[in-house]
Amino acid sequence: MKILCFAGSNSSQSINKKLVRATMKYFEGQELTLLDLNDFETSIFSIDREKNGYPEVIQNFVQLISEHDAIIVSLAENNSTYSTAFKNILDWSSRFNLKFFAEKPMLLMSTSPGGYGGGNVMNAAKNQFPKHAAQVVETFSLPLFNKSFDAENLEIIDEELKSRHQDTITQFKKSLGI
Repeated sequence: MKILCFAGSNSSQSINKKLVRATMKYFEGQELTLLDLNDFETSIFSIDREKNGYPEVIQNFVQLISEHDAIIVSLAENNSTYSTAFKNILDWSSRFNLKFFAEKPMLLMSTSPGGYGGGNVMNAAKNQFPKHAAQVVETFSLPLFNKSFDAENLEIIDEELKSRHQDTITQFKKSLGI
């Protein structure tokens, strides 16, 4: 099974990328591709720029989704919504192909240093992603990242949250038949 993994952040210290990497450990034996949003940076979307065609990096992003069987993503929350870096990729991708998530099963996650764990961006994505043909199969939100996560060892240290994370992964794997 080919699984595309990424964080909705362009930060070099992204806590969401750390959560994705921790999650990837549970998919041993699968073909995992970890993206860095910095590799898909492009001009800010506008109707005027769209008239000149779609950036090659956006076409590559959409192509990568089509080449994989499933998606694992953890979204950063900036001011209660998507990070600017991810929102721009989302805007360009949805104009290039409205259904760019291509009916791929998705494990949708978020984390933040605060107690809501990126809940605002999670809710936005749960509402919007199906419009772009994502099959959001499972969700997981990790609150209080700095207290709940060991960044050096890439693991959740809060036992209750760790158990919920593992249960979510188990359910997602079952839905994929792995």
